[in-house]
Amino acid sequence: MESCTRFCYCASLLLSISGIVSPAMAGSLGINYGQIANNLPTPEKVVPLVKSIGATKVKLYDANPQVLRAFANTGVEFIVAIGNDYLSKIRDPGKAQEWIKSNVQAHLPATKITCITVGNEVLTFNDTSLSDNLLPAMQSVHTALVNMDLDQQVTVTTAHSLAILETSYPPSAGAFRRDLVGCITPILNLHAKIGSPFLINAYPYFAYKASPKQVALDFVLFQPTQGVVDPVSNLHYDNMLFSQIDAVYSALSSLGYKKLPIHISETGWPSKGDADEAGATPDNAKKYNGNLIKLISQKKGTPMRPSTDLNIYVFALFNENMKPGPTSERNYGLFKPDGTPAYSLGITGADAVPTNNRTTTSGGVNFGNSATPPSPESSSTGYLSISGAQVSFSILFSISRGDRLKAIKYRNHRAKEALKEKDIYMMG
Repeated sequence: MESCTRFCYCASLLLSISGIVSPAMAGSLGINYGQIANNLPTPEKVVPLVKSIGATKVKLYDANPQVLRAFANTGVEFIVAIGNDYLSKIRDPGKAQEWIKSNVQAHLPATKITCITVGNEVLTFNDTSLSDNLLPAMQSVHTALVNMDLDQQVTVTTAHSLAILETSYPPSAGAFRRDLVGCITPILNLHAKIGSPFLINAYPYFAYKASPKQVALDFVLFQPTQGVVDPVSNLHYDNMLFSQIDAVYSALSSLGYKKLPIHISETGWPSKGDADEAGATPDNAKKYNGNLIKLISQKKGTPMRPSTDLNIYVFALFNENMKPGPTSERNYGLFKPDGTPAYSLGITGADAVPTNNRTTTSGGVNFGNSATPPSPESSSTGYLSISGAQVSFSILFSISRGDRLKAIKYRNHRAKEALKEKDIYMMG
């Protein structure tokens, strides 16, 4: 406990001095806490790490009771998840109520659970056994919350890949895939009825990875750039993420849901990748996440929604060594499993140096060998490989709309690979 306290203080001090983030600056900062690894610290030791970066919201891909108990009475808000594997069961109202009783109600009010995500990127799996169960499962979960008098403090939503868009440029012309409109519209009706946000996983990294010679790196890294102007709305965009977000706003508006809030449930940049994964470097990851955190702290919206605060969950807290797929999949973390930075976010002074899974300076926390392996009962379907989050993009840098993006989808949390590779052609 003493080492955790020391780490929390040192990390907060260094981050504050660097001007990147402090708890006061980034009150809306969220972090994705994935656990597909066999070398992660115990949840109790993660608490000071989350607080040290000023994160006030944590998103899980399950409802790990160890994590939820560890964060009791911390004030940190939680999103818990029901994996794709369980949609067919959860559509049964009785099963939904049982799940909520065990995984949500049991931890309230000590742990501040505010949202349940039902499934992850379901509609872009092109699997009717999943998509047909999504809305009924969401409805059952909400009905159960109402019956348990929890609907005023816990809401229901689902996270989508940006690949649900058919058109993303210009942002003002954003539109959903025509083959998905029939599935999306009743989901939007539910969001509007219960007041829950629309969640999108957005990764400008994939746009750069697909066409590194055509996509301006500064534009995707929030670096100074002349940017682009939407020829229809005349709005100026100086980064790709905001362009993607506004394309989703336009898609929602085109279906009559102008007031539906959007939250970015995942976005991030890998610090390491394979030889063919352009841009996956510590320096680029530092720029993307560091600049993103600065934007969040400024509490400014996008060009289309300037007065709407950004609600963004950075992916991810840790590098996860058991995730399948390319090397980048295992290197999205802000931190290594021993609590030291995976790269510097502009921090001055000495970063902690790990030795044999132990830190040798006061800048880290000694996590020893107390690993937290992924729970065999928790589902991570739709999360195991985020490289499957296909990105629909086009900007005014002579980008061909026939850019090829590889989609790798893994269908179960035990890493039995069921790869799907698709070509996405963005006509227009």
